Amino acid sequence: MFSFFKKKPAPDAVTSAATPVESVPNAVNPAPRKAWLDKLKAGLRKTGSSIATVFTGTQIDDALYEDLEAALLMADTGTAATQHLLDDLKRRVKENKTTEPQAVKALLIDALAELLKPLEKPLQIGLHKTTVVMVAGVNGAGKTTSIGKLTKHLSTHGASVLLAAADTFRAAAREQLNVWADRNTVDIVSQEGADPAAVSYDAVIAGKARGKDVVLIDTAGRLPTQLHLMAELQKIKRIIAKADGAQADNNRAAAEPPQGSTAPLGGSATHTVVSVGAISAPHEVLLVIDGNTGQNALMQVKAFDEALSLTGLIVTKLDGTAKGGVLAAIALWGSQRAAGAVPVYFVGVGEKVEDLETFNAQEFAQALLA
Repeated sequence: MFSFFKKKPAPDAVTSAATPVESVPNAVNPAPRKAWLDKLKAGLRKTGSSIATVFTGTQIDDALYEDLEAALLMADTGTAATQHLLDDLKRRVKENKTTEPQAVKALLIDALAELLKPLEKPLQIGLHKTTVVMVAGVNGAGKTTSIGKLTKHLSTHGASVLLAAADTFRAAAREQLNVWADRNTVDIVSQEGADPAAVSYDAVIAGKARGKDVVLIDTAGRLPTQLHLMAELQKIKRIIAKADGAQADNNRAAAEPPQGSTAPLGGSATHTVVSVGAISAPHEVLLVIDGNTGQNALMQVKAFDEALSLTGLIVTKLDGTAKGGVLAAIALWGSQRAAGAVPVYFVGVGEKVEDLETFNAQEFAQALLA
């Protein structure tokens, strides 16, 4: 089992295939994590500074809550999430008998962290052999760059990766992904002008045949309103599942005893092979969203989720944004979603490889309201 920020165990101490390994980034690399948190805090300063000024007064009154409501709305927290946080905050203030505005700020951090907590979940690799990850997003969200950074994370922590350039009609996207493949020394499946679904199919077959831990599939950027392109994404997802099934059929055929034999290997008359992670690919469907787009990012999440049933998010470009509150809106929407919250696997605060890190609710809340 493999998970980010946890190196694979030695052969004599391999974790059970049925038990995922949880990531513990702070315990493993505290210094790099602190440096990244400083970047996150700096990136969210535009959002946090407008909220922080609310707590510079001397008393807790209606004016404070009104100013806080305005600040949260300006941070693109959204009407529903803003009201949720205000109601929760007032409850906490009453329960704690708080009288100082700065103490109210600390309670707001706790309320925000609690709201965001369901978004905190590690991306686990190893439940499937091979784990197939499909990545979608609108144009300009930083999708291909995020895939490159994700490849670096995976490779650094011991996973073998194959990239699929399923954005076949934009030469720059293929070239960019090829650069990331070369930089990380990983294989790539790419074909100019080919059908995106066909490239995805070939990549899944190749990844499984080569024994790769992960296949990362880059798709072309598109707007949710471009219905024919959203339908293309759904087609790619179906073809990925078909490729996964075809490879599984081949594996089963290879494992079957010769025709006419009375018993399979092992001597028993019948046997059942149960594999961990029998769920069909893609095992992860990720959406990359630009943190600068605020409430529009929430609309993207809803639209892509309706089309693809998302399993995770990567939030980019949080450096310098004044709209960091949108994660609260996404969290509140997720709490009402039938399948549960869509986790935020990673957040990005810059162009460098190390500027993409795992999401932590408490850290984010503290950075936002620092």
